[in-house]
Amino acid sequence: MIETESLILDKAKFSDWKEMWDNVWSHPESARYMAWDITESEEKARIRIMKTIDFQKEHDTYLVYEKASGKAIGFAGVEQREAYVYQEAGICLGPDYVGKGLGKQILQGLIRYCREEFGAKEFIYLTREENIASCRLAESSGFTRLSSVIKTDSKDGHSYNLLEYRLKL
Repeated sequence: MIETESLILDKAKFSDWKEMWDNVWSHPESARYMAWDITESEEKARIRIMKTIDFQKEHDTYLVYEKASGKAIGFAGVEQREAYVYQEAGICLGPDYVGKGLGKQILQGLIRYCREEFGAKEFIYLTREENIASCRLAESSGFTRLSSVIKTDSKDGHSYNLLEYRLKL
């Protein structure tokens, strides 16, 4: 579990399926810069939460819960790239929770977690160049841009620049 001022990042429970569907998975704007498609029904959301629970058993990924309400409002995670180097493995919030400083809390929580739990010396942040809010988050958090690589979106086939940012810890 990772805790920030307003959020708790913790492993998913089956009962989270409805809030994740309502707050995140059913919204095209949530999936816009992500590698997943929206979930189109409550039945598919129940299947998705079971897959999420299984995935989280083997990966350092979490649902994001709002402390005040206890609601599941997003997800985030980290993965090791090499010895002492970690990267975010996606940060996503539902549209009602964007623009409130919560992304910054998540990113800072993930960085702190990697430093304290794994002795991380470097943290990598990836984002699409067109995702202006995400680029601003990286820059306002002290990251330095390392590279830009042209990628193809697997959902719609359009090209985009994937930016890689680095923060020395």
